[in-house]
Amino acid sequence: MAVAMKLSDALVNDARLYAKAQHRTPPKQIEHWAMLGKMMEENPDLSFNFIQEVMLSQGEAEQGQLEPYKFG
Repeated sequence: MAVAMKLSDALVNDARLYAKAQHRTPPKQIEHWAMLGKMMEENPDLSFNFIQEVMLSQGEAEQGQLEPYKFG
C-alpha cells in the first residue's frame, strides 16, 4: 500500500544523491535506508557490514545466484 508522506527537503535531496549512485529512485533509496535502520534496531548486536552482507545474500538468493558450500 503506497502512502504519501511529507519528508524534509534535506532528506529528499540526500536520497537523490545516494539514489543516483546506487541506481535507485529516491523513494526506493529512502525505503532502503528505512529497511537498514529497522534491521539495525532489531539487531543491535550485529555490525552494519554484517547486515549489508545479509541483504546482499538475500538479493543473490532471489536471483538464483547461489553456490553450494564446500566443507573442508
